[in-house]
Amino acid sequence: MKKTFLPLSIALATLGACLYTSVQGQADKPKPLRVLIVAGGCCHDYATQTQLLKDGIESRLNAVVDIAFNPDKTTKATFPIYASDDWAKDFDVILHDECSADVTERPYVSRIIKAHRDGKPAVNLHCAMHSYRWDNFREPVAAGAENAGWYEMIGIQSTGHGPQSPIDITFTDATHPVTKGLLPWTTINEELYNNVQIFPSAKALASGRQMQLPKKPKGKDAKPATETEAKPVEANAVVAWTNEFGPSKTRIFSTTLGHNNDTVSDPRYLDLVTRGLLWSTEKLQADGTPAPGYSKP
Repeated sequence: MKKTFLPLSIALATLGACLYTSVQGQADKPKPLRVLIVAGGCCHDYATQTQLLKDGIESRLNAVVDIAFNPDKTTKATFPIYASDDWAKDFDVILHDECSADVTERPYVSRIIKAHRDGKPAVNLHCAMHSYRWDNFREPVAAGAENAGWYEMIGIQSTGHGPQSPIDITFTDATHPVTKGLLPWTTINEELYNNVQIFPSAKALASGRQMQLPKKPKGKDAKPATETEAKPVEANAVVAWTNEFGPSKTRIFSTTLGHNNDTVSDPRYLDLVTRGLLWSTEKLQADGTPAPGYSKP
């Protein structure tokens, strides 16, 4: 009996140690990041893009992504989740991907902004830059003005874009954790958003260069474009940046890229967005890799 009892006791002890190590490992692993994507409104295939973003983020990170999607394809799309003052409490970061240019109800917009002013990190994509605007928004808004809150949260004021054509992306700050090691690339046909003003709290990370053909003359009295006017003109703008917003210096990451599905599904785009998300939640290391426990094997 002794000959069989000793090995059995050793086996049980080994099994117990393995179970303890497994349980301890699970206890040490951080909880997944809770990410909320808010998407819908004018001009984009948000039904597809939300799934591309969810899959891209969850395949790269220890994260759970929820989606608040409104199929409304107008510039007046609103979202029930914003109805309560504590709308963001269950999430670590909000990814704004809505296109709601004509939503101007002050209490509604103020609730969204307040969550970020109070410390909730955000990532803003593409048409989010052109949402929640009113009054003379085509001119630089004054700091603290009633119509400045959304732009101050984002960090750059943009009002429009050029035609759809390729954009050459260059990382102007290659030492930042969000961009470290990322390589320049040229997009498919995309929209280059203008920069009306860059707030002092914003830090540019990447620029876009696009060759744009002048707009064709319109109307019966319009004269044909001259040879000079018909030549492409180079346009440049910041296309990715960070911002620190409000007294809490809430971390905000934004990129104006992301109009077409092929861009949103591009691994280079998803890498950039994922890093911005990690940076905003302070889960990005100096070398551009996720903090321990937040990467996927």
